[in-house]
Amino acid sequence: MNIPLIDLKAQYKSLEKELNEVTIDVLSSANYIMGKNVSEFEKEFSDYIGVEHSISVGNGTDALVIALKAMGIGEGDEVITSTFTFFASAESISAVGATPVFVDVKKDTFNIDPDKIEEKITDKTKAIIPVHIFGQCADMDEINKIAKKHNLYVLEDACQAIGGEYKGRKVGTLGDMACFSFFPTKNLGCAGDGGMIVTNNHKLATIATALRTHGSGENGQKAYNLLNDIQEEVKKAEGANDTVYNPLKYYNYLIGFNSRLDAMQAAILRVKLKEIDKWNNKRREVVDIYNESFKGLNVQTPIAREDIKHVYHMYILQSEERESVLEDLKEKGIATGVYYPVPLHLQKVYKNLGYKEGDFPNAEYLSHRTFAIPVYPELTSEQVNYIIDSVKNSCK
Repeated sequence: MNIPLIDLKAQYKSLEKELNEVTIDVLSSANYIMGKNVSEFEKEFSDYIGVEHSISVGNGTDALVIALKAMGIGEGDEVITSTFTFFASAESISAVGATPVFVDVKKDTFNIDPDKIEEKITDKTKAIIPVHIFGQCADMDEINKIAKKHNLYVLEDACQAIGGEYKGRKVGTLGDMACFSFFPTKNLGCAGDGGMIVTNNHKLATIATALRTHGSGENGQKAYNLLNDIQEEVKKAEGANDTVYNPLKYYNYLIGFNSRLDAMQAAILRVKLKEIDKWNNKRREVVDIYNESFKGLNVQTPIAREDIKHVYHMYILQSEERESVLEDLKEKGIATGVYYPVPLHLQKVYKNLGYKEGDFPNAEYLSHRTFAIPVYPELTSEQVNYIIDSVKNSCK
């Protein structure tokens, strides 16, 4: 039996008719940039998360970059984040000219350790980016308490955690802004790249909306006026078509980006958003079976805090014999993944920051032990049982 780490074909098959219909609708409309599907998806996403503003963008990395830019973070600033995460969490900080400052994680949840944050704060610190890694929310009460004390922004990196909750509140509502990714392998994924910024802050939303399209047009003027305290009537282009011609896009007010969510991706995501809670519940059902089945084995199962709702973007196991286990599972046809083999403070691109091996022992410990096995909602009972039997044989 061959079982992929995630089966996108199986997901497509489960929604084939509806996905094909909306794709053809977009193609036949010839409206491919912005438009109804994008605005409707943003509204539906806001309703789902429970926020006032959702700003769709080209991908999750752009979401982080634009959010930081909207906060006014740039050259000479510092932003604190986890060292045990995907590169984009830190790359986005560097992309706006600021410096990432890394903090170690907790061994049990893999999330940034709030007890280690305050010692990293300087007069250059402007924000904290907690990463809800693998689908489990970080300790936001403590992080927000620290941020409030030091007058810092909090930007949730929720790219792996759509649908997750913290003490009854949806991930994405717990900081000043939050960012999501719709990369195809995410719990909510499109058929390409896509991302979303969410916030309840009207000013930040206005600026982010302008930044995603070159700081131009009606939204650019709104942001410019807001930033410069200008009271004037904002130009509107009635009936403009963003795919063909919008006269206002040639009036620029801010230095921005070209980062829009395609209408096709928005239409696909509108279909899938209706399924996300069901899919996340299915992931948790598979995890419960895994956790019970793996008791007593020479492998450590993931910990989920009681006050959060984990969405298990990845199901992460730990083993001292990781390489041999991975090889054994590969021979049995089970795909695995190592997340993450090199913590960010040890990546060569950040050698100039002066970190060294031993600086963040928990992240380094985890980088040599963690690996993921399949947990997607389309897994069959037969596949789940085969995975369990294979892990048991590999981790006696």
